[in-house]
Amino acid sequence: MQLRYVFTELGQGLRRNLSMHIAVVLTLFVSLSLVGAGVLLRDQAQLVEDRFGNEFEIAVTLCRDNDRSNPACAAEADQAQIAAVQAVIDDSPEVESTRFETKEQAFEELKEMYDEDYLEGPNAAITADDMPQQIWITLKDPQKYEGVTSSVQGLDGVAGVNDQRELVEPMFDIIDTLRDGSLGIAIVLVVAALLLVANTIRLAAFARRKEIGIMRLVGASTIYITLPFLLEAVVIAAISVLLAGGALAALIHFGVEGRLADTLEFIPWISWGDTTTAAIVIAILGPVLTLLPTLLLTRKYIKV
Repeated sequence: MQLRYVFTELGQGLRRNLSMHIAVVLTLFVSLSLVGAGVLLRDQAQLVEDRFGNEFEIAVTLCRDNDRSNPACAAEADQAQIAAVQAVIDDSPEVESTRFETKEQAFEELKEMYDEDYLEGPNAAITADDMPQQIWITLKDPQKYEGVTSSVQGLDGVAGVNDQRELVEPMFDIIDTLRDGSLGIAIVLVVAALLLVANTIRLAAFARRKEIGIMRLVGASTIYITLPFLLEAVVIAAISVLLAGGALAALIHFGVEGRLADTLEFIPWISWGDTTTAAIVIAILGPVLTLLPTLLLTRKYIKV
């Protein structure tokens, strides 16, 4: 096999359909970048869930005396009711541990959050007697909370059940929406890239129809005829993957490390190590999107 001829045909093929190849590269670049961004957003959502899902707890708020704001509470929860609620919680297979918070403990935590002068003295707006007693629950699996919540809600002495994860639920929804949107757009662009690859092969085969006919007459093998097309697909995939990898690197460097990590320090952010999966995905997907249609369509268009 004369490799010199193969590489000569590769260079001529890239020059003949330069504008079409550029269109394929740009389409693949954008689609691969969006796929990589979707993978990174999935990893980001997992990091946030692992951090806050394990730290946040479920708070079972017990009834206070004369709690007129809650019709379920006719009086303050007594020891028997508290023991009954605690027994139900302990029997739940979803619970890892619990802790009981008295009124005084809750009031001390409130004073740490606000100005103590506002909460002390004869004219204090809130006193320890105004604070509810609570049972704080840590779950074995942060995603499995429905059982313990439903079993406790409505028991005598229970004013309500609050899940702290409701505070960050909008953030999870935003991340999921961005991930699904990027992957959805990426799928559309992948289809467009496949159509462009098919058109590129058709135009390249038409431009080389005389050479292909001569090669068939002299008994050239199938691989010898199709190799220039395959090399073109490899070049296009390599350029697209490199551009998409550069876009993801810029996202991490300028977007995450340069801005978000400094602005929102309490949130765990993806790092260079977390981009490995995204890099592997686009490195595999790029050649697949070019080589697979090339292998399938060359037989049709060059009739070997």
